[in-house]
Amino acid sequence: MIRPLVWAVRAILVFAIVPGTIARGQEPAAIGSSQAQVPLPTQEEAQKSSQGNCEEPAPMVRWQDYKGPFSKTVGTFAGRLERKSVHPPHYKPGVLLCSFTPKRKFILFVEDTIDPITFLSAAFNAAIDGAEDTDPLFGHDAAGYGKRFGAEVADQASSEFFKDFAYPTIFSEDPRYYRLGRGATGKRLAHALEHVAVAHQENGTYMFNFSEWLGTTSAVALGDVYHPNNRPGVGPVAKNVGFGVLQDMGFDVLREFWPEIARKFKLPFRGQAEAQN
Repeated sequence: MIRPLVWAVRAILVFAIVPGTIARGQEPAAIGSSQAQVPLPTQEEAQKSSQGNCEEPAPMVRWQDYKGPFSKTVGTFAGRLERKSVHPPHYKPGVLLCSFTPKRKFILFVEDTIDPITFLSAAFNAAIDGAEDTDPLFGHDAAGYGKRFGAEVADQASSEFFKDFAYPTIFSEDPRYYRLGRGATGKRLAHALEHVAVAHQENGTYMFNFSEWLGTTSAVALGDVYHPNNRPGVGPVAKNVGFGVLQDMGFDVLREFWPEIARKFKLPFRGQAEAQN
């Protein structure tokens, strides 16, 4: 029961901390703006996007741009957030982000899988599993910890594979989070929370987020194969899927408000030049 509680606490901390930070960092001119909603592209605009009349998102912030030991640690975490965060070009009406191709989805999957945060999270979860006596057949010595660590890495790799590459490719879905970036805090929070249900197609139009639900469910079901003590049945799977979706909602909230958080702590963030302009 410890690990699900940790997931829930992570999401609760996000919802508790972020709004206060944003209220202090919100740009007054943006609050209540009627242009805060991400515009739904027309069929003609979507066709232009697929044909090349589109714009690439702002480049990722380089790790070297984070100054100081603490900032570099935050930068390592921020890279995972920003990799799947994009900001549509509001300042260019009718111009959409370029389609996210299967090749780029595969690269995203690989980058998320080998990210240092993936291994740190796996090490942390493996320690919790040992304290919780999850998978007792793995044992309680160093070898047992190694098996739990390997299982946690496999859990995260399979989740990223299904949600970043496999299902997004099957459904022509863009696995990235489209950051609203401006407007009232409540509207932006709702926008972030609804991403688990509303995603974007490769051409920018809206669609149901199949990757979130099918990807999370597939990863949980696959995990039952190499977690020898996982309880079978719909109930345990549904509970683990629910915790996984809740955690993703928390990360989407962080993705939405990361520019304000980064600005407050004087850290670089993706699209900083556009925000200043």
